[in-house]
Amino acid sequence: MVKEVHAAHILVKTEKEAKSLKDEILNGKGFADVAKKHSSCPSGKKGGDLGWFGRGQMAAPFENAAFNAKKGDLVGPVKTDFGWHIIKVMDQR
Repeated sequence: MVKEVHAAHILVKTEKEAKSLKDEILNGKGFADVAKKHSSCPSGKKGGDLGWFGRGQMAAPFENAAFNAKKGDLVGPVKTDFGWHIIKVMDQR
């Protein structure tokens, strides 16, 4: 069972924007570059990298999406109270 996830994310205000940015990434744009340019989260400066986190540390919808994905997956848009997220699962342990 996965105990921790290393993920990066992009946080934006609308689902439409999140979908558009996800399409850009799926079409070859670098996740970190898109995060630096568009993410409203301070982690955007680091390419969206959130580091490792365990259960109970993130908003429930975000956590569920990250823990239910596989390493390398691009997940989202996921809505939380903060906005809309695109999540990249970097690793799991």
